[in-house]
Parts: sequence; structure tokens; C-alpha cells
Amino acid sequence: MLPFPSVADVVAVLDGFYDPAWAEDWDSVGLVTGDRDAPVRRVLFAVDPVQAVIDEAVEWGADLLVTHHPLLLRAVHTVATDQPKGRAVTALVRGDIALFVAHTNADVACPGVSDALAEALTLSDLRPLVPQGPQGDRGLGRVGVLPEPEPLADFGRRVAAALPATATGVRVAGDPASVVRTVAVCGGAGDGLFDAVRRCGVDVYVTADLRHHPASEAREHGRPALVDAAHWATEWPWLPEAARALTDALARRGTTVEVRVSRIVTDPWTATATSAHDPSTTRGAPR
Repeated sequence: MLPFPSVADVVAVLDGFYDPAWAEDWDSVGLVTGDRDAPVRRVLFAVDPVQAVIDEAVEWGADLLVTHHPLLLRAVHTVATDQPKGRAVTALVRGDIALFVAHTNADVACPGVSDALAEALTLSDLRPLVPQGPQGDRGLGRVGVLPEPEPLADFGRRVAAALPATATGVRVAGDPASVVRTVAVCGGAGDGLFDAVRRCGVDVYVTADLRHHPASEAREHGRPALVDAAHWATEWPWLPEAARALTDALARRGTTVEVRVSRIVTDPWTATATSAHDPSTTRGAPR
């Protein structure tokens, strides 16, 4: 039977995949809680270190929780249990669970968050949307090609089928009949990358958290079409890829862990409601 690695061993592997030096200056990545010398038998992967996920880690007996989003991104002045952050930290410490975060360093890694999103959509010939590094082989977003051209309406359904379901689903902006072949993707919030997307000349851009004005301005350019999915859903495909990479790397080192990917939907939106109101019938509405 292979021996179990320590927290420090696992952190070393993850830091090799997602170098902390690649994280944005404002970010908070790396080991957040835990004893570096403690053994790791079970590792749970999740997007968000929210209480439901921490409860899952406790119930499963995880020794390490790896999340994409940080727990302590902004200043916290109390860890009292009457506050959410305090409850989370206390539960992790009481459960003897280490917490490790790979956030913007995983966004730009190759392979990283956007690679997993692109592969979920069966894109090929991947390259960074915003190249970084001496070789330009890592960076934000990915650009790729579909196996065969398809109408935007079908592509929207492709995205919805490839990603885990959320209450808000997938929104599409563009002519449903327009042909899609080249695609840009960015896991998580990506409406700050429109200039790079336009320079690439792709047919469609898939990301999350698109705001009204950037999306409206992007559509005024005519291309690309837009597909907006839930932030959590666009980042979730990275979890099984990261879990698989970790177990493979540890096996090469002669150690082993059991991994699990959390399937708890931590997208904050829980329902949608459709309005039947027609603004053209409202008094004072433009005609």
C-alpha cells in the first residue's frame, strides 16, 4: 500500500501546477488553514469554501479541501462563530481540515480553469486569449475551434449540456442562425477581456457575469455572439481535471490520496421568475 503524503507534499504539487507567483496582487492563494506536517488521506475539491462544502468535507472525513475561490480574500477582523467566515474557519480547524486555494494562478495556468471549460465544449487547437509568460503558453482565457461549424442556437445548447445545471442557466446574445466555428472562453467573470476577444475575430465568446453595458457595447460591434453562463458553472469543470492531475502526480512520487469533487451547487442564485409584463403597454413607454 502506498504511503500517504503530508499537507506540505500536496501543497508542493499544487504549487507546481498553479505557481503562487502567477496570482494577481490582490488575490489570496495558497494554504489557508492546516498543519503542513499532517497526513493527507482524502482531498475534496470545490469551487467555493462555503459552509455547505465545509460540512461535506467534515462528513466525508477530508484532510484537505482545495477550492478555487478564496475564503479570506478581504480583511476579516473576527473569526467568531456568529459570522460566516468565523464559522467556516472554526469548522475547518475543529475538523482538522487544511484549506488550500488556487484562484487567479489557476486561471492563467496551462492547463487551468479555461482549458477545462474549453475541453468541456470539445474545442481543439487551444491557445491563450491573453498570453502570459516568456513563451506565451499560459494566460487568461482560451481560443479554440469546434469539431464542426454549427448554428449559434445549437452552440448555446452545447454549452448548457456541457456545464452543471444552475437556476439561471445559459444566456445567448446574437442571431440564433449565425454560424459558430471559432470560440473564445474565459472561466469566471470575463467581460474585461472584450478587446482581446475582438482582436481574435472569433464567432462567439463564452464566459460568466456579463454586465449590461459591456455586453451591449460588445453586441454593437456585431461580433462576436455572446454566451453567458453562471460563474460557478464555468469554473466547475476545472475541479475533476485538477483532482486527476494531483492523483497522477502523487502516484509518480510513490504516494496516494483519495479525491472527491463536490457536486454541491454553490452558485448563489436559486431560482428565476419570468415576467409577462410588456413594456410597450406601460404608460409613458416609448413607441
